Amino acid sequence: MFRFAGIDLFLHWSWFFVAVFEIGNRTKSYSSISWNVLEYLALFLIVMLHEYGHALACRQVGGTANQIVLWPLGGVAYVNPPQRPGATLWSIAAGPLVNVAFLIILSLLGILNRSLGMLETIPNAHMFLRALWFINLGLLIFNLLPIYPLDGGQILRSLLWFLIGRARSLMAATVIGIVGAAGFIFFAFARQSLWLGIIAAFILMNCWNGLKQAQALVRLAKLPRREGFACPGCRTAPPVGAFWKCNRCGKPFDTFQARAVCPTCVAQFAATVCLDCGARHPLSEWKISSPVPSS
Repeated sequence: MFRFAGIDLFLHWSWFFVAVFEIGNRTKSYSSISWNVLEYLALFLIVMLHEYGHALACRQVGGTANQIVLWPLGGVAYVNPPQRPGATLWSIAAGPLVNVAFLIILSLLGILNRSLGMLETIPNAHMFLRALWFINLGLLIFNLLPIYPLDGGQILRSLLWFLIGRARSLMAATVIGIVGAAGFIFFAFARQSLWLGIIAAFILMNCWNGLKQAQALVRLAKLPRREGFACPGCRTAPPVGAFWKCNRCGKPFDTFQARAVCPTCVAQFAATVCLDCGARHPLSEWKISSPVPSS
């Protein structure tokens, strides 16, 4: 759709079909369908600003965030904060804080609305502000549920990270998320709700991927580390072994032993990815005068 603050905003094609369905189902709420359209657009304005909160906070702590996608169930900000619990916590918490700010603004507008008597003079505007207040509150409560990958689940994971480390915190959050997804599935059947079923499937899929990532992080933490090198970003020593894959021939190799040159096809790589934080740096920047232990 557009690019703002260096972040590309995309709108998924399915958004239009769901918009027609949702707007059509709420035609009795207002005297004119234009208010239904305005309410639906306002909903996604709130969602968009929520995702921008994530993205801008991630950049504030030195991470990367270049893309936001809006789709019928909300939005996704593709953020990659530095692999530190504090940086991750701020990147995630900034999204719900946008909703808190909206809650205060909409509450003040509601007080002004009642004092001006808009319920009698402009009932559509009164209903619109009231609907936005409840929509924003609902989004805030839903996002703060401690179920991974919702914001509440990721905030819980970040807080646990301070206590039990990166891998175990992710594993604990995903296990709790799987339990939460089971609850959503039960609730979806009880309410005969397709949307709740889709949300449950989304949560379950992300929890499963998170659980596999946590298991990989546990295995990575147990690997022996190479002395004399450390990631310039997270200051973690790289593991010893053929864990880097050549983009040209597809063969795995140890980039530090081979000095960033694939021993099979002799392809040379300008940057080496850190398996712990995902950042890329030239191999020359990894060298240190004394060994740095694994975190």
